[in-house]
Amino acid sequence: MKLDSAGLQVFSHEKCMHLLASCPIGRIVFTDRALPSVQPVNFCLDGNDIVIRTTVGSKLASATRRTIVAFEIDDFDPEERTGWSVTVVGYARAVDDPREMARLAELPLTPWALGSRDHFIVITAKHVSGQRLQQPG
Repeated sequence: MKLDSAGLQVFSHEKCMHLLASCPIGRIVFTDRALPSVQPVNFCLDGNDIVIRTTVGSKLASATRRTIVAFEIDDFDPEERTGWSVTVVGYARAVDDPREMARLAELPLTPWALGSRDHFIVITAKHVSGQRLQQPG
């Protein structure tokens, strides 16, 4: 088991991708008017890409066109003081190709928020990392 400098167990790329595929909600970190912004979103994986649906005029849609973003998922147990997190850094792009939009619309990605969500954001991962905190025992 590989540990980082803080004593956290470091996940392999494969374990990170498995955890990403198992989680329905994550947080996207992007820049909004030169300030950091974090927004929870539901998502799904398309291969190694993260796919998010939103509205065309949303703050998220505007702020993630051809930019670098971060994406994070986690799970923690406060009573046991254990947990894990996976972080992705990559390029976000708006999907404008009608064939790709039709293909992405077939993914098992149903928006939780009300209203039409016909705009797709795809994050291509460039760096994926994950770690687990476990109590000695």
